[in-house]
Amino acid sequence: MSDASAPHAADRRELTAAQRNAVAELLRVSPVADELGRRFVRAGHELHLVGGSVRDALLGRLGDDLDFCTDAHPDETLQIIKGWAESIWETGREFGTIGAQRDGLRLEITTFRAESYDQVSRNPVVVYGTSLVEDLKRRDFTINAMAVSLPDHRFTDPHGGLDDISAKVIRTPSTPGESFGDDPLRMLRAARFAAQLRFAVHPDVHLAMTGMAADLDRITAERIRDEFTKLLCGADPITGLRLLVDTGLAERFLPELTGLKLEIDEHAQHKDVYEHTLTVVENAVSYEEEGCDFILRMAALLHDVGKPATKAVGSDGRVSFHHHEVVGARLTKARMKAMRYPKEITAKVTALVALHLRFYGYGRGEWTDSAVRRYVADAGDLLPRLHKLTRSDCTTRNRRKAAQLAADYDALEERIARLAAEEDLARVRPDLDGNAIMELLGVPPGPVVGRAWKHLKEQRLEQGPLDRDAAEAELLRWARAEGLIT
Repeated sequence: MSDASAPHAADRRELTAAQRNAVAELLRVSPVADELGRRFVRAGHELHLVGGSVRDALLGRLGDDLDFCTDAHPDETLQIIKGWAESIWETGREFGTIGAQRDGLRLEITTFRAESYDQVSRNPVVVYGTSLVEDLKRRDFTINAMAVSLPDHRFTDPHGGLDDISAKVIRTPSTPGESFGDDPLRMLRAARFAAQLRFAVHPDVHLAMTGMAADLDRITAERIRDEFTKLLCGADPITGLRLLVDTGLAERFLPELTGLKLEIDEHAQHKDVYEHTLTVVENAVSYEEEGCDFILRMAALLHDVGKPATKAVGSDGRVSFHHHEVVGARLTKARMKAMRYPKEITAKVTALVALHLRFYGYGRGEWTDSAVRRYVADAGDLLPRLHKLTRSDCTTRNRRKAAQLAADYDALEERIARLAAEEDLARVRPDLDGNAIMELLGVPPGPVVGRAWKHLKEQRLEQGPLDRDAAEAELLRWARAEGLIT
């Protein structure tokens, strides 16, 4: 191993017993790492476990993806792992990364980098580096700038990442201004790590994020989307969201979130929509059953974005937001499209925003069975999420009101369950299919069949299931009214 990779005396950090055990456990359960390291050494190259893998090992949260860096160039890496790796992929080759799989582990091996930027381009220009220390210096944060050399297990930490992990703080190896100037996406990554790790950003980092927020405009929507998704799916998304708003970063790509900070008029008071929204997100997280439900969290975040545009103060001083769910759904669709989210995900979030107010009024006994059927039919496969979003939206401090709303929704869910058992609500369809409609009316496939099908579905929602004779009679009645038959 060359001297370039050896840590200076000032770069060494004593590991606590827990941290030593964490790294030891990483290497114990991953003999692949040492085996791979020996192959690189025999070929005259270095190999180091690096970045997020070292950080996560120290935090006791390592997964099955391992990151390595090396002085070997991609062609040399390919030669070293050829015949050893169970599979190899080169999708990251232009960035110096070769991927491989071995014994159930995904390995990414990247050539030392010394990236350069022209301060205008949206993506880094990759320049291969020559040493581990140089590679670590160009990384985003100190907690990601540590390495464990293989196979000798030397620990290198030239920027105090271990201390920052202990302090739960996010700092940059170089000055924040230099780091964020190189890649403005790092500002969003700081907020993402704050959400994922429950760490605080260093005051200097916070100051730079605030002063350089506009630089985020240099970054593509897709890269911003991916970082934001990880932030929202973090263990503590509220911390990350507050950081985005407080630094002005949210204004650059999600201005609707900042817009929720409505001015509170002392003469026309209403609840703080911004704080309410964050509470709804927090509530939604608590309803998740397994892992992050991004669609639910995003709907919780955007459910009230229509309120600023619909705010009105009545003559009695009461504030209203009539039809804010309609406006909110439109804004949600536009914003998620701008952030390049897939159409299917956008459609689901938008539908939840549009439906989130539907429940209110149920407790006053105004809903018929028909209304319940429509609620279920309109929600479709989103019904379980709609249940969670509606319950999450109850943030009142009035215990009696909160208890009443919860009881009302319990009653609605019980009613849905009863009707579902009787009528298979999950698949509300007309009592006659297209073939039966064509046969009875004597018409070919076309718009008439579609109109008849839609009418019968409406009748199904209004009246519940009809037997065959009743369904045929209703179809004939409709056809006569439409002048299709005499």
